[in-house]
Amino acid sequence: MAILAQETLRLNAGPIDYALIVVYFVLVLLIGYLARRSVSTSLDFFLSGRSLPAWVTGLAFISANLGAIEIIGMSANGAQYGMPTMHYYWIGAIPAMVFLGIVMMPFYYGSKVRSVPEYLRRRFGRGAHLVNALSFAAAQVLIAGVNLFALALVINVLLGWPIWVSVVVAAAVVLSYTTLGGLSAAVYNEVLQFFVIVAALLPLTIVGLIQVGGWQGLTDRVAEQAGQQQLAAWPGNELTGFGSSFLSTLGIVFGLGFVLSFGYWTTNFVEVQRAMSASSMSAARRTPLIGAYPKMFIPFVVVIPGMVAGVLSPELAALKAGGESDLDYNDTLSVLMRDLLPNGILGVAITGLLAAFMAGMAANISAFNTVFTYDLWQTYVRRDRPDGYYLKIGRRATVIGTIIAIGTAFIAAGYNNIMDYIQQLFSFFNAPLFATFILAMFWKRMTPAAGWIGLVSGTAAAVMVSVLAETGVWDLPGQGASFLGAGAAFVVDIVVSVAVTMVTRPKPESELAGLVWSLTPKADRTHSTTGRDAGWYRSPALLGGGALVAVVILNVIFG
Repeated sequence: MAILAQETLRLNAGPIDYALIVVYFVLVLLIGYLARRSVSTSLDFFLSGRSLPAWVTGLAFISANLGAIEIIGMSANGAQYGMPTMHYYWIGAIPAMVFLGIVMMPFYYGSKVRSVPEYLRRRFGRGAHLVNALSFAAAQVLIAGVNLFALALVINVLLGWPIWVSVVVAAAVVLSYTTLGGLSAAVYNEVLQFFVIVAALLPLTIVGLIQVGGWQGLTDRVAEQAGQQQLAAWPGNELTGFGSSFLSTLGIVFGLGFVLSFGYWTTNFVEVQRAMSASSMSAARRTPLIGAYPKMFIPFVVVIPGMVAGVLSPELAALKAGGESDLDYNDTLSVLMRDLLPNGILGVAITGLLAAFMAGMAANISAFNTVFTYDLWQTYVRRDRPDGYYLKIGRRATVIGTIIAIGTAFIAAGYNNIMDYIQQLFSFFNAPLFATFILAMFWKRMTPAAGWIGLVSGTAAAVMVSVLAETGVWDLPGQGASFLGAGAAFVVDIVVSVAVTMVTRPKPESELAGLVWSLTPKADRTHSTTGRDAGWYRSPALLGGGALVAVVILNVIFG
């Protein structure tokens, strides 16, 4: 890893660009300071007192996802694989977001749980709860490290600071506003960051398309450089690493579209936490559904610039051709910004990237401090303390999580495409959790022992697939190992959970009301349709159905 930014990537930022960045950082810290005044209890700090409107939580829901994974990872994927990257949005996001809003949020919000692991504690007891709380906490500091590393890269390219200095400075800014205002500071900053991100990426997309001769010029040059397979979303063989089109499609639909996607969007507390902070069950259900609409159009300002960079940049073109290059795919957006944007607009773009990485990292850290405080410290270390005590622990956990993320940031540095690393983490942590959740919600017979043993077995299966791929036993280039690992984790978790359930004792039905679909009265799963929740346009079924129809149309057009 280079200590200083390569001179070929150094951005020629001017006073206007730096002024825009300074103004943005001042706004971010001001929001954190103002949010601090509304934090008087631990519920305020961790869940914003469950008081936020649906449009705020909906935009924060998407902005929390617009971190390094989305901006750097998906633009890198666009440069490397082309249109098949769209699957991460249209197959790998929207259906699961609709399922979360329609089916799962009534359980989460209605039960008043404060975190996803807390649902598992109520459903299964301490075994599954402890396994999930520990694995989730580990996942969040690892993923926060990815966002932090990407943020440090931008500072490194802009200022030429050493990477380690950039990592520490970037972490300090996020730590400041998250520690001050808790989830409210993170959420309101995420709303601001959403608009800053779009304002940054849209000019990059437009200027890039103009440079390559519009959409037709882009498709012609991609076809000439990499072939027609990068211009159609299906079957995506390069992305999955499978030579068979049937296996590639199966991997995308089952591995990505079902297991990884539903595992991420429906059980990942980073996202669910935003919906839990909504002011009512109706607003909580609408949170992921509102977020689905901007989500389905994000690839046009993330993936398309990646494809543009792949044909405009000689360095990336050489990389795609299998030759030597001083750059890797993670540099895709930096190359475009260097080559295409004038001063002023360059400052907006840099600010947008900083906003994206800060949003992602803050989301991970705010989820980490909640699970650490409620699910680990309060449950297993210090019980029955005053609420102010847990508020202090939450702020200390924010500092601890940030320090650990500084260390994990350097793990991401070892990957040519950080999306490979991220999908690997999701196959370890999210895929088995989704299998456990599906059984837990719809099968009342599932036992507490099956809850934790299934989780551990599923995670072990995903790790085994990763080891076999990394050691060359299985030849799975691209992100095929993650898709296969996710599928293995899901299947193993289900099989083991069913087997263990058959030989162990379930919890009494009287303890499962509100936690299992068949034992929860319909009234407890029904949101209000009066007052601020009234109006046909607020119907979750209507919003969810519209999102699914739109995704089908997009797949037909670009498939």
